[in-house]
Amino acid sequence: MSENGDLLVATALRKEFGGLVAVNSVDFTVPVRQVTSLIGPNGAGKTTFFNMLTGVYKPTSGRIVFDGGDVTGKPPHAITNRGVGRTFQNIRLFREMTALENVLVGMHGHLKGGIVSSIVHTPHQRREEREARARARELLQFSGLRNKDDRLAMSLPYGDQRRLEVARALATNPKLLLLDEPTAGMNPQETADFTAFVSRLKEEQGLTVLLIEHDMKVVMGVSDRVTVLDYGEKIAEGTPSEVQHNPRVIEAYLGSGAVSGT
Repeated sequence: MSENGDLLVATALRKEFGGLVAVNSVDFTVPVRQVTSLIGPNGAGKTTFFNMLTGVYKPTSGRIVFDGGDVTGKPPHAITNRGVGRTFQNIRLFREMTALENVLVGMHGHLKGGIVSSIVHTPHQRREEREARARARELLQFSGLRNKDDRLAMSLPYGDQRRLEVARALATNPKLLLLDEPTAGMNPQETADFTAFVSRLKEEQGLTVLLIEHDMKVVMGVSDRVTVLDYGEKIAEGTPSEVQHNPRVIEAYLGSGAVSGT
């Protein structure tokens, strides 16, 4: 962690695809144990930015420091193992596996039993398996999926699939959880429930959360801090209230007429 209490610090982060600049020299910090939201119009570069933080894309230039270590350009599994969990804009569950099995997959990188112990099924491996299943059930219960351990992922309602994806991300023991448009496709009640759930992640699990979200009601209700991208550049940063009243933000979302009154 940085001396300022930031869990993640990105400096002058830039990503080019061919001649197109998708993210242009963005400085960005995520304070520990806070909910930070990254917002902006479609095409602003938000998911590209997320993908650099999680190792899916290698930055063209710039630096990413997470929990005191340089993770710039490291592969996704290395960043996950350091303590970064994420969900995706399009749900990526194992649809024909149960809810419990999906969460156990998330734990895989942290289980110590090797190939030999799994073949001969040693007492240590059996104990580790029991503990993993108990932990997976705890995560499902915390995520609002009590008594749904044996339901196939594909049979769950949409909102529950989103919760299952978070439960699986939590199974990696993250210090930072990245949620990419988690309420997309949810009805108002599911959205309200999920917003409360994100607050619980911070308050009860002590997690730091970074959120990409299009629903401004969610952003304003759950965020401690908001950063705004537009055409790959950071145009504003601050509390939800400060950002909401920033003329550049209003212009980016609504057009210049909204600011000038024309």
